[in-house]
Amino acid sequence: MTARNGAAYLDRLRTHSPELWVGAEKITDVAGHKATSGAAAEIARLYDLQSKSDSMLFSPEDGAGKAGVQFLMPRTAEDLELRSVMHKQWADSTLGMMGRSTDFVSAMLVAWNANAEFFGEGADRVRAYYKYVRDNDLFLSHALADPPVDRSKPPSQQPDPFTYLGVKRETPDGIIVSGAKMLATAAPYSDEILVWPFSLRKYGAEEKPYAIAFAIPADAPGVRLICREPFGGGNGFDHPLSSRFDEMDAVVVFDDVLVPWERVFINQDFERVNNIWAINSNAFTGVQTSVRLLAKLQFVAGIAKRATETVKTDQFPQVRDALGEITTYIELTRAAVLAAEAGARPNDDGILFPDVRPLYAVRNSANRWYPRVREILQQILAGGLLYQPADVSAFDSPIAEDIARFYRGPDTNSLDRIAIYKVAADLAVSAFGGRHELYERFYAGDPLFLRINTQFNQYDWTEPLGLIDGLLATSIKDSGLLPGGTGEGAAA
Repeated sequence: MTARNGAAYLDRLRTHSPELWVGAEKITDVAGHKATSGAAAEIARLYDLQSKSDSMLFSPEDGAGKAGVQFLMPRTAEDLELRSVMHKQWADSTLGMMGRSTDFVSAMLVAWNANAEFFGEGADRVRAYYKYVRDNDLFLSHALADPPVDRSKPPSQQPDPFTYLGVKRETPDGIIVSGAKMLATAAPYSDEILVWPFSLRKYGAEEKPYAIAFAIPADAPGVRLICREPFGGGNGFDHPLSSRFDEMDAVVVFDDVLVPWERVFINQDFERVNNIWAINSNAFTGVQTSVRLLAKLQFVAGIAKRATETVKTDQFPQVRDALGEITTYIELTRAAVLAAEAGARPNDDGILFPDVRPLYAVRNSANRWYPRVREILQQILAGGLLYQPADVSAFDSPIAEDIARFYRGPDTNSLDRIAIYKVAADLAVSAFGGRHELYERFYAGDPLFLRINTQFNQYDWTEPLGLIDGLLATSIKDSGLLPGGTGEGAAA
Protein backbone atom coordinates (compact mmCIF):
# COMPACT_ATOMS: atom_id res chain seq x y z
CA MET A 1 0.00 0.00 0.00
CA THR A 2 1.29 3.42 -0.91
CA ALA A 3 -0.24 6.72 -1.96
CA ARG A 4 -0.26 6.90 -5.74
CA ASN A 5 1.17 9.62 -7.96
CA GLY A 6 -0.36 11.44 -10.91
CA ALA A 7 0.86 8.97 -13.52
CA ALA A 8 -0.72 6.07 -11.64
CA TYR A 9 -4.00 7.97 -11.38
CA LEU A 10 -4.07 8.73 -15.12
CA ASP A 11 -3.08 5.17 -16.03
CA ARG A 12 -6.02 3.80 -14.05
CA LEU A 13 -8.38 6.42 -15.51
CA ARG A 14 -7.38 5.41 -19.03
CA THR A 15 -8.03 1.73 -18.37
CA HIS A 16 -11.19 2.31 -16.31
CA SER A 17 -12.82 5.30 -18.03
CA PRO A 18 -16.55 5.38 -17.30
CA GLU A 19 -19.18 5.39 -20.04
CA LEU A 20 -19.36 9.11 -20.61
CA TRP A 21 -21.72 11.01 -22.89
CA VAL A 22 -21.33 14.63 -24.00
CA GLY A 23 -24.30 15.25 -26.24
CA ALA A 24 -24.33 12.44 -28.81
CA GLU A 25 -20.62 11.74 -28.36
CA LYS A 26 -19.46 8.82 -26.28
CA ILE A 27 -16.09 9.60 -24.69
CA THR A 28 -13.93 6.56 -24.14
CA ASP A 29 -10.76 8.31 -22.95
CA VAL A 30 -11.50 10.83 -20.21
CA ALA A 31 -7.80 11.57 -19.71
CA GLY A 32 -7.28 12.36 -23.38
CA HIS A 33 -10.45 14.05 -24.62
CA LYS A 34 -10.22 17.84 -24.95
CA ALA A 35 -13.43 18.38 -22.96
CA THR A 36 -12.16 16.50 -19.91
CA SER A 37 -8.37 16.27 -20.15
CA GLY A 38 -7.71 19.60 -18.44
CA ALA A 39 -9.37 18.67 -15.16
CA ALA A 40 -7.92 15.15 -15.30
CA ALA A 41 -4.45 16.65 -15.56
CA GLU A 42 -5.14 18.90 -12.56
CA ILE A 43 -6.26 15.94 -10.46
CA ALA A 44 -3.10 14.09 -11.47
CA ARG A 45 -1.13 17.13 -10.33
CA LEU A 46 -2.85 16.93 -6.94
CA TYR A 47 -1.77 13.31 -6.60
CA ASP A 48 1.80 14.32 -7.47
CA LEU A 49 1.62 17.07 -4.85
CA GLN A 50 0.49 14.56 -2.25
CA SER A 51 3.04 11.91 -3.16
CA LYS A 52 5.94 14.37 -2.85
CA SER A 53 4.85 15.98 0.44
CA ASP A 54 5.61 14.28 3.75
CA SER A 55 3.03 16.54 5.45
CA MET A 56 0.29 15.04 3.25
CA LEU A 57 1.11 11.41 4.08
CA PHE A 58 0.89 9.24 7.19
CA SER A 59 1.47 5.61 8.21
CA PRO A 60 -1.78 3.86 9.21
CA GLU A 61 -1.55 1.56 12.21
CA ASP A 62 -3.46 -1.19 10.38
CA GLY A 63 -1.46 -1.11 7.16
CA ALA A 64 1.94 -0.90 5.57
CA GLY A 65 3.38 2.00 3.64
CA LYS A 66 1.99 5.51 3.36
CA ALA A 67 -1.56 6.79 2.90
CA GLY A 68 -2.89 10.26 2.20
CA VAL A 69 -3.68 12.45 5.22
CA GLN A 70 -7.16 12.85 3.71
CA PHE A 71 -7.82 9.38 5.22
CA LEU A 72 -6.34 10.15 8.65
CA MET A 73 -8.70 9.33 11.52
CA PRO A 74 -7.96 12.27 13.86
CA ARG A 75 -7.39 11.54 17.54
CA THR A 76 -5.42 14.66 18.51
CA ALA A 77 -5.51 18.37 17.83
CA GLU A 78 -2.36 17.87 15.79
CA ASP A 79 -4.18 15.36 13.60
CA LEU A 80 -6.95 17.87 12.93
CA GLU A 81 -4.39 20.50 12.02
CA LEU A 82 -2.66 18.07 9.65
CA ARG A 83 -5.98 17.47 7.90
CA SER A 84 -6.68 21.19 7.55
CA VAL A 85 -3.21 21.89 6.21
CA MET A 86 -3.70 19.09 3.68
CA HIS A 87 -7.04 20.54 2.57
CA LYS A 88 -5.44 23.98 2.16
CA GLN A 89 -2.58 22.61 0.06
CA TRP A 90 -5.05 20.91 -2.29
CA ALA A 91 -7.33 23.96 -2.40
CA ASP A 92 -4.48 26.41 -3.04
CA SER A 93 -3.21 24.18 -5.84
CA THR A 94 -6.57 24.45 -7.61
CA LEU A 95 -7.28 28.04 -6.49
CA GLY A 96 -10.40 26.75 -4.72
CA MET A 97 -11.93 26.01 -8.13
CA MET A 98 -12.40 22.25 -7.71
CA GLY A 99 -15.12 21.76 -5.14
CA ARG A 100 -15.15 17.99 -5.42
CA SER A 101 -11.47 17.18 -5.26
CA THR A 102 -11.17 13.76 -3.71
CA ASP A 103 -10.44 15.08 -0.22
CA PHE A 104 -14.14 15.97 -0.01
CA VAL A 105 -15.64 12.49 -0.34
CA SER A 106 -12.73 10.96 1.59
CA ALA A 107 -13.66 13.33 4.44
CA MET A 108 -17.18 11.93 4.28
CA LEU A 109 -15.78 8.41 4.34
CA VAL A 110 -13.72 9.21 7.45
CA ALA A 111 -16.95 10.10 9.27
CA TRP A 112 -18.67 6.96 7.99
CA ASN A 113 -15.79 4.82 9.21
CA ALA A 114 -15.73 6.57 12.60
CA ASN A 115 -19.48 6.02 13.03
CA ALA A 116 -19.72 2.69 11.21
CA GLU A 117 -22.03 1.24 13.87
CA PHE A 118 -24.78 3.48 12.53
CA PHE A 119 -24.99 1.19 9.48
CA GLY A 120 -26.01 -1.86 11.51
CA GLU A 121 -25.37 -4.98 9.47
CA GLY A 122 -23.48 -2.79 6.98
CA ALA A 123 -20.97 -1.59 9.59
CA ASP A 124 -18.18 -4.00 8.70
CA ARG A 125 -18.75 -3.32 5.01
CA VAL A 126 -18.25 0.41 5.62
CA ARG A 127 -15.05 -0.24 7.55
CA ALA A 128 -13.72 -2.55 4.84
CA TYR A 129 -14.62 -0.07 2.11
CA TYR A 130 -12.88 2.80 3.90
CA LYS A 131 -9.73 0.69 4.15
CA TYR A 132 -9.98 -0.36 0.49
CA VAL A 133 -10.29 3.24 -0.71
CA ARG A 134 -7.50 4.41 1.61
CA ASP A 135 -5.10 1.63 0.70
CA ASN A 136 -5.66 2.12 -3.03
CA ASP A 137 -5.74 5.92 -2.78
CA LEU A 138 -8.88 6.11 -4.91
CA PHE A 139 -10.61 9.20 -6.24
CA LEU A 140 -14.27 9.25 -5.16
CA SER A 141 -17.23 11.25 -6.34
CA HIS A 142 -20.74 10.97 -4.96
CA ALA A 143 -24.30 11.06 -6.30
CA LEU A 144 -27.00 12.04 -3.83
CA ALA A 145 -29.91 14.00 -5.29
CA ASP A 146 -32.83 12.78 -7.38
CA PRO A 147 -33.64 14.03 -10.89
CA PRO A 148 -36.06 17.00 -10.67
CA VAL A 149 -38.83 15.28 -12.59
CA ASP A 150 -41.69 16.01 -10.17
CA ARG A 151 -40.50 17.65 -6.97
CA SER A 152 -44.00 17.65 -5.52
CA LYS A 153 -44.10 13.86 -5.22
CA PRO A 154 -42.01 11.24 -3.40
CA PRO A 155 -39.93 8.62 -5.27
CA SER A 156 -42.71 6.02 -5.32
CA GLN A 157 -45.09 8.42 -7.13
CA GLN A 158 -42.81 9.47 -9.99
CA PRO A 159 -43.83 8.77 -13.62
CA ASP A 160 -42.27 5.32 -13.42
CA PRO A 161 -41.01 3.49 -10.33
CA PHE A 162 -37.37 3.78 -11.39
CA THR A 163 -37.20 7.44 -12.26
CA TYR A 164 -35.41 7.75 -8.94
CA LEU A 165 -32.73 5.22 -8.12
CA GLY A 166 -34.16 2.16 -6.39
CA VAL A 167 -33.79 -1.56 -5.86
CA LYS A 168 -35.44 -3.75 -8.49
CA ARG A 169 -34.60 -7.04 -6.86
CA GLU A 170 -32.15 -8.86 -4.65
CA THR A 171 -29.90 -11.68 -5.86
CA PRO A 172 -27.38 -13.95 -4.13
CA ASP A 173 -24.65 -11.67 -5.49
CA GLY A 174 -26.15 -8.32 -4.49
CA ILE A 175 -28.90 -5.86 -5.32
CA ILE A 176 -29.98 -4.81 -8.82
CA VAL A 177 -30.62 -1.06 -8.99
CA SER A 178 -32.09 1.16 -11.69
CA GLY A 179 -32.83 4.86 -11.97
CA ALA A 180 -30.74 8.02 -11.86
CA LYS A 181 -28.91 10.30 -9.44
CA MET A 182 -27.67 13.85 -9.87
CA LEU A 183 -25.54 15.89 -9.87
CA ALA A 184 -22.32 13.92 -9.63
CA THR A 185 -19.61 16.56 -9.82
CA ALA A 186 -16.24 15.17 -10.96
CA ALA A 187 -17.75 11.72 -11.59
CA PRO A 188 -15.99 11.40 -14.99
CA TYR A 189 -12.64 11.52 -13.20
CA SER A 190 -13.52 9.22 -10.34
CA ASP A 191 -12.57 5.64 -9.62
CA GLU A 192 -15.70 5.04 -7.54
CA ILE A 193 -19.03 6.71 -6.85
CA LEU A 194 -20.56 6.79 -3.36
CA VAL A 195 -24.36 6.78 -3.61
CA TRP A 196 -26.97 7.59 -0.98
CA PRO A 197 -30.25 9.56 -0.82
CA PHE A 198 -30.07 13.27 -0.06
CA SER A 199 -33.57 14.54 0.57
CA LEU A 200 -35.31 16.88 2.95
CA ARG A 201 -38.40 14.71 2.55
CA LYS A 202 -38.64 11.92 5.13
CA TYR A 203 -39.00 8.48 3.63
CA GLY A 204 -41.95 6.28 4.57
CA ALA A 205 -42.45 2.53 4.25
CA GLU A 206 -43.51 2.91 0.60
CA GLU A 207 -40.07 4.41 -0.14
CA LYS A 208 -38.12 1.35 1.02
CA PRO A 209 -36.71 0.49 -2.45
CA TYR A 210 -35.11 3.95 -2.62
CA ALA A 211 -33.61 3.89 0.90
CA ILE A 212 -30.19 2.61 -0.09
CA ALA A 213 -26.53 3.53 0.26
CA PHE A 214 -23.72 1.86 -1.65
CA ALA A 215 -20.49 2.33 -3.58
CA ILE A 216 -19.84 1.30 -7.17
CA PRO A 217 -16.90 1.59 -9.59
CA ALA A 218 -17.51 4.43 -12.04
CA ASP A 219 -16.99 2.01 -14.93
CA ALA A 220 -19.34 -0.70 -13.60
CA PRO A 221 -21.53 -2.33 -16.27
CA GLY A 222 -24.80 -0.47 -16.68
CA VAL A 223 -23.48 2.82 -15.24
CA ARG A 224 -23.36 5.76 -17.64
CA LEU A 225 -22.74 9.45 -17.15
CA ILE A 226 -24.64 12.14 -19.05
CA CYS A 227 -22.65 15.36 -18.88
CA ARG A 228 -23.57 19.01 -19.13
CA GLU A 229 -21.98 21.23 -21.76
CA PRO A 230 -18.20 21.29 -21.21
CA PHE A 231 -16.51 24.60 -20.43
CA GLY A 232 -12.99 23.23 -20.86
CA GLY A 233 -11.02 22.63 -24.03
CA GLY A 234 -9.86 26.20 -24.62
CA ASN A 235 -6.31 27.50 -24.52
CA GLY A 236 -4.73 28.41 -21.23
CA PHE A 237 -4.29 32.13 -21.98
CA ASP A 238 -7.81 33.00 -23.08
CA HIS A 239 -9.46 30.55 -20.67
CA PRO A 240 -6.99 30.34 -17.78
CA LEU A 241 -9.44 28.81 -15.30
CA SER A 242 -11.97 26.87 -17.38
CA SER A 243 -9.23 25.17 -19.41
CA ARG A 244 -7.84 23.64 -16.22
CA PHE A 245 -10.55 23.42 -13.57
CA ASP A 246 -13.80 22.46 -15.30
CA GLU A 247 -14.75 19.58 -13.00
CA MET A 248 -17.54 18.13 -15.08
CA ASP A 249 -21.02 17.62 -13.61
CA ALA A 250 -23.02 14.58 -14.67
CA VAL A 251 -26.25 12.71 -14.18
CA VAL A 252 -25.50 9.10 -13.25
CA VAL A 253 -27.82 6.58 -14.91
CA PHE A 254 -28.02 3.08 -13.42
CA ASP A 255 -29.38 0.56 -15.92
CA ASP A 256 -29.95 -2.70 -14.02
CA VAL A 257 -26.63 -2.36 -12.19
CA LEU A 258 -25.47 -5.13 -9.88
CA VAL A 259 -24.14 -3.79 -6.57
CA PRO A 260 -22.28 -6.60 -4.76
CA TRP A 261 -23.35 -7.20 -1.18
CA GLU A 262 -19.98 -6.10 0.18
CA ARG A 263 -20.65 -2.65 -1.35
CA VAL A 264 -24.20 -2.33 0.03
CA PHE A 265 -24.15 -0.22 3.21
CA ILE A 266 -27.89 0.44 3.64
CA ASN A 267 -30.43 -1.83 2.00
CA GLN A 268 -34.03 -0.57 1.88
CA ASP A 269 -34.01 0.78 5.42
CA PHE A 270 -35.98 4.01 5.31
CA GLU A 271 -35.63 4.75 9.03
CA ARG A 272 -31.85 4.53 8.81
CA VAL A 273 -31.80 6.77 5.74
CA ASN A 274 -34.03 9.30 7.52
CA ASN A 275 -31.43 9.50 10.29
CA ILE A 276 -28.28 9.38 8.18
CA TRP A 277 -27.25 12.81 9.44
CA ALA A 278 -26.42 11.11 12.75
CA ILE A 279 -23.18 10.04 11.09
CA ASN A 280 -22.13 13.71 11.37
CA SER A 281 -20.10 13.67 8.16
CA ASN A 282 -20.57 17.44 7.98
CA ALA A 283 -17.98 17.74 10.72
CA PHE A 284 -15.31 16.64 8.25
CA THR A 285 -16.74 17.69 4.89
CA GLY A 286 -17.53 21.08 6.43
CA VAL A 287 -13.85 21.65 7.19
CA GLN A 288 -12.90 20.70 3.63
CA THR A 289 -15.52 22.97 2.05
CA SER A 290 -14.66 25.87 4.35
CA VAL A 291 -10.93 25.55 3.69
CA ARG A 292 -11.61 25.36 -0.04
CA LEU A 293 -13.83 28.45 0.23
CA LEU A 294 -11.03 30.22 2.07
CA ALA A 295 -8.62 29.54 -0.80
CA LYS A 296 -11.21 30.58 -3.38
CA LEU A 297 -12.02 33.85 -1.62
CA GLN A 298 -8.32 34.61 -1.27
CA PHE A 299 -7.86 33.98 -4.99
CA VAL A 300 -10.77 36.24 -5.93
CA ALA A 301 -9.43 38.95 -3.63
CA GLY A 302 -6.05 38.60 -5.33
CA ILE A 303 -7.61 38.94 -8.79
CA ALA A 304 -9.56 42.02 -7.72
CA LYS A 305 -6.55 43.67 -6.08
CA ARG A 306 -4.17 43.02 -8.97
CA ALA A 307 -6.67 44.04 -11.67
CA THR A 308 -7.54 47.33 -9.97
CA GLU A 309 -3.87 48.08 -9.30
CA THR A 310 -3.20 47.63 -13.01
CA VAL A 311 -5.50 50.50 -14.00
CA LYS A 312 -5.05 52.52 -10.77
CA THR A 313 -8.67 52.23 -9.65
CA ASP A 314 -7.47 50.74 -6.35
CA GLN A 315 -7.04 54.33 -5.18
CA PHE A 316 -10.80 54.95 -5.18
CA PRO A 317 -12.56 54.60 -1.80
CA GLN A 318 -15.49 52.63 -3.21
CA VAL A 319 -13.06 50.08 -4.69
CA ARG A 320 -11.12 49.79 -1.45
CA ASP A 321 -14.37 49.31 0.43
CA ALA A 322 -15.41 46.53 -1.96
CA LEU A 323 -12.04 44.78 -1.62
CA GLY A 324 -12.32 45.11 2.14
CA GLU A 325 -15.70 43.39 2.00
CA ILE A 326 -14.08 40.35 0.37
CA THR A 327 -11.37 40.21 3.03
CA THR A 328 -14.01 40.16 5.79
CA TYR A 329 -15.41 36.97 4.26
CA ILE A 330 -11.90 35.53 4.14
CA GLU A 331 -11.27 36.11 7.83
CA LEU A 332 -14.71 34.93 8.95
CA THR A 333 -14.10 31.69 7.06
CA ARG A 334 -10.64 31.27 8.55
CA ALA A 335 -12.04 31.88 12.04
CA ALA A 336 -14.78 29.28 11.53
CA VAL A 337 -12.24 26.57 10.67
CA LEU A 338 -10.15 27.41 13.73
CA ALA A 339 -13.25 27.43 15.94
CA ALA A 340 -14.39 24.07 14.56
CA GLU A 341 -11.00 22.55 15.41
CA ALA A 342 -10.86 24.17 18.85
CA GLY A 343 -14.33 22.88 19.68
CA ALA A 344 -13.68 19.32 18.47
CA ARG A 345 -14.98 16.50 20.67
CA PRO A 346 -14.17 12.76 20.57
CA ASN A 347 -16.73 10.08 19.83
CA ASP A 348 -16.84 6.86 21.86
CA ASP A 349 -13.85 5.48 19.95
CA GLY A 350 -11.74 8.58 20.50
CA ILE A 351 -12.08 10.02 16.99
CA LEU A 352 -12.15 13.81 17.15
CA PHE A 353 -15.10 15.38 15.34
CA PRO A 354 -14.79 19.12 14.62
CA ASP A 355 -17.55 21.35 15.99
CA VAL A 356 -20.12 21.67 13.20
CA ARG A 357 -21.67 24.91 14.47
CA PRO A 358 -19.16 27.37 12.95
CA LEU A 359 -18.96 25.19 9.83
CA TYR A 360 -22.72 25.36 9.40
CA ALA A 361 -22.57 29.13 9.88
CA VAL A 362 -20.07 29.46 7.03
CA ARG A 363 -21.96 27.03 4.80
CA ASN A 364 -25.16 28.99 5.36
CA SER A 365 -23.43 32.30 4.66
CA ALA A 366 -21.07 31.43 1.82
CA ASN A 367 -23.99 30.54 -0.47
CA ARG A 368 -24.77 34.25 -0.23
CA TRP A 369 -21.21 35.57 0.07
CA TYR A 370 -19.87 34.06 -3.12
CA PRO A 371 -22.51 35.52 -5.47
CA ARG A 372 -21.82 38.85 -3.80
CA VAL A 373 -18.06 38.46 -4.34
CA ARG A 374 -18.62 37.70 -8.03
CA GLU A 375 -20.86 40.76 -8.23
CA ILE A 376 -18.06 42.85 -6.71
CA LEU A 377 -15.71 41.69 -9.48
CA GLN A 378 -18.27 42.76 -12.06
CA GLN A 379 -18.85 46.13 -10.41
CA ILE A 380 -15.25 47.21 -9.80
CA LEU A 381 -13.81 45.86 -13.07
CA ALA A 382 -16.89 46.83 -15.10
CA GLY A 383 -16.29 47.21 -18.84
CA GLY A 384 -12.71 46.11 -18.40
CA LEU A 385 -14.03 42.55 -18.25
CA LEU A 386 -15.25 42.89 -21.88
CA TYR A 387 -12.33 44.98 -23.10
CA GLN A 388 -10.03 42.10 -24.02
CA PRO A 389 -9.24 40.97 -27.57
CA ALA A 390 -11.00 37.74 -28.53
CA ASP A 391 -7.97 35.50 -28.30
CA VAL A 392 -4.21 35.36 -28.03
CA SER A 393 -3.72 35.36 -31.80
CA ALA A 394 -4.25 39.14 -31.78
CA PHE A 395 -0.70 39.56 -30.46
CA ASP A 396 0.65 38.12 -33.73
CA SER A 397 -1.59 39.84 -36.27
CA PRO A 398 -1.86 43.06 -38.29
CA ILE A 399 -3.47 44.74 -35.26
CA ALA A 400 -0.62 43.87 -32.89
CA GLU A 401 0.45 47.53 -32.61
CA ASP A 402 -3.09 48.51 -31.63
CA ILE A 403 -3.07 45.85 -28.94
CA ALA A 404 0.24 47.10 -27.57
CA ARG A 405 -0.94 50.72 -27.58
CA PHE A 406 -4.52 50.57 -26.33
CA TYR A 407 -4.52 47.58 -23.99
CA ARG A 408 -1.60 48.54 -21.76
CA GLY A 409 -1.84 49.95 -18.27
CA PRO A 410 0.05 52.96 -16.93
CA ASP A 411 2.79 50.69 -15.56
CA THR A 412 1.88 47.43 -17.31
CA ASN A 413 2.40 46.17 -20.84
CA SER A 414 -0.58 44.91 -22.85
CA LEU A 415 0.30 41.23 -22.47
CA ASP A 416 0.39 41.39 -18.66
CA ARG A 417 -2.72 43.53 -18.42
CA ILE A 418 -4.78 41.34 -20.72
CA ALA A 419 -3.59 38.20 -18.91
CA ILE A 420 -4.90 39.56 -15.59
CA TYR A 421 -8.26 40.54 -17.03
CA LYS A 422 -8.66 37.23 -18.87
CA VAL A 423 -8.48 35.51 -15.47
CA ALA A 424 -11.01 37.92 -14.00
CA ALA A 425 -13.37 37.55 -16.96
CA ASP A 426 -13.19 33.74 -16.81
CA LEU A 427 -14.62 33.93 -13.30
CA ALA A 428 -16.83 37.04 -13.49
CA VAL A 429 -18.62 36.80 -16.84
CA SER A 430 -17.99 33.43 -18.52
CA ALA A 431 -20.21 30.33 -18.50
CA PHE A 432 -17.59 28.70 -16.31
CA GLY A 433 -17.93 31.56 -13.82
CA GLY A 434 -21.71 31.31 -13.90
CA ARG A 435 -21.52 27.62 -13.11
CA HIS A 436 -19.32 28.41 -10.11
CA GLU A 437 -21.81 30.90 -8.74
CA LEU A 438 -24.59 28.31 -9.10
CA TYR A 439 -22.37 25.68 -7.48
CA GLU A 440 -21.63 27.82 -4.42
CA ARG A 441 -25.31 28.65 -4.03
CA PHE A 442 -26.59 25.07 -4.15
CA TYR A 443 -23.83 22.47 -3.72
CA ALA A 444 -24.90 21.76 -0.14
CA GLY A 445 -28.64 21.87 -0.87
CA ASP A 446 -31.42 24.44 -0.88
CA PRO A 447 -30.05 27.51 1.01
CA LEU A 448 -33.44 28.30 2.58
CA PHE A 449 -33.98 24.86 4.09
CA LEU A 450 -30.32 24.47 5.03
CA ARG A 451 -30.50 27.61 7.11
CA ILE A 452 -33.85 26.64 8.67
CA ASN A 453 -32.63 23.15 9.57
CA THR A 454 -29.18 23.97 10.91
CA GLN A 455 -29.60 27.50 12.24
CA PHE A 456 -33.13 27.14 13.64
CA ASN A 457 -34.44 23.58 13.99
CA GLN A 458 -31.16 22.02 15.12
CA TYR A 459 -29.68 25.11 16.74
CA ASP A 460 -28.95 25.08 20.47
CA TRP A 461 -31.06 27.95 21.76
CA THR A 462 -29.98 27.47 25.40
CA GLU A 463 -27.72 30.49 25.67
CA PRO A 464 -29.85 33.00 23.70
CA LEU A 465 -33.01 32.03 25.59
CA GLY A 466 -31.13 31.91 28.88
CA LEU A 467 -30.14 35.56 28.47
CA ILE A 468 -33.66 36.82 27.78
CA ASP A 469 -35.26 34.56 30.39
CA GLY A 470 -32.78 35.81 32.99
CA LEU A 471 -33.61 39.42 32.25
CA LEU A 472 -37.36 38.75 32.27
CA ALA A 473 -37.13 37.02 35.65
CA THR A 474 -35.33 40.04 37.09
CA SER A 475 -37.63 42.63 35.55
CA ILE A 476 -40.77 40.81 36.76
CA LYS A 477 -39.34 40.56 40.26
CA ASP A 478 -38.49 44.28 40.26
CA SER A 479 -42.01 45.16 39.09
CA GLY A 480 -43.50 44.20 42.40
CA LEU A 481 -46.12 42.17 40.59
CA LEU A 482 -46.81 38.45 40.87
CA PRO A 483 -46.30 36.38 37.69
CA GLY A 484 -50.07 36.30 37.16
CA GLY A 485 -50.10 40.09 36.87
CA THR A 486 -51.51 40.67 40.36
CA GLY A 487 -49.89 43.06 42.81
CA GLU A 488 -48.17 41.47 45.82
CA GLY A 489 -50.61 43.08 48.20
CA ALA A 490 -53.75 42.46 46.18
CA ALA A 491 -54.97 39.59 48.37
CA ALA A 492 -54.96 41.84 51.42
